[in-house]
Amino acid sequence: MPLYKLAEFDPQYRETFGGDDVKSLDLYTEGGVKVGSVADALVDHDGRFRYLVIDTGFDTLGKKILLPIGLAHINYPDQRVYVDGLSKQQVEMLPEYSDKFVVDDVYEENVRSVFRPSNSDFIYDRNTYNYQQEPNLYNLNAQNHQTLRLYEERLIANKQRVKTGEVAVSKHIEIETAKVEVPVTKERVVIERLPATEGGRVTDTNELQFQEGEVARIEVYEETPEIRKEAFVREEVRVRKLVERDIVEAQETIRREELDINTTGELKIDDSGVNQNPAV
Repeated sequence: MPLYKLAEFDPQYRETFGGDDVKSLDLYTEGGVKVGSVADALVDHDGRFRYLVIDTGFDTLGKKILLPIGLAHINYPDQRVYVDGLSKQQVEMLPEYSDKFVVDDVYEENVRSVFRPSNSDFIYDRNTYNYQQEPNLYNLNAQNHQTLRLYEERLIANKQRVKTGEVAVSKHIEIETAKVEVPVTKERVVIERLPATEGGRVTDTNELQFQEGEVARIEVYEETPEIRKEAFVREEVRVRKLVERDIVEAQETIRREELDINTTGELKIDDSGVNQNPAV
């Protein structure tokens, strides 16, 4: 697994740690003896601390070594890093670190072998090894590094389409009796028989010829109504939907955890820093 120097992984790491800089801290034993200072830190691809680069301060040894992070207790208020025992003999056995070195699996195992207890039955397998197999070397489990997560509830708004009804538009036929008035005309023959007048007297009887079978014909007509049906478009019906927009307000009780800090004694605590990296 590749490892990165702190500034290479996060150029703004000081802001990430709320202004704290691990590279400015001195290294002390639990008994208060200064044994070196922190020159850098190595993190994995997730940003988790794996090693502190220590510039040792022993009289006859002036070399840089790698200290597994699980053996260190970082105390930013004291501006110190405490180590669970780091003897001169261990420093002599540890491989020297240089910024030009590539920390590979072999190098890491050489470092781990120095800090493993002599009675450890751990068997190293390069193909299957991971940092979780040795939490005492790689987990930040000191009190100064306990992570307290504050939770809060949030209202999440979402929408779903719900069918509230249906409109069906169709046609049906209604039957009714319609009346229409059509004016028509009829012809009729009127025969009038009038008495003869003296002016109608025939004077020349010799020229008078009586003829039998003379007929006068008059054609008589009348109008009859002709009724038929035709279909016309009476009206058009258009069916469409309108989308009405509205805002629905929802109210719910939510909970949020706040941090309570209780101290004893005269301590100065700066809680303004926000650590964005859960590994530190």
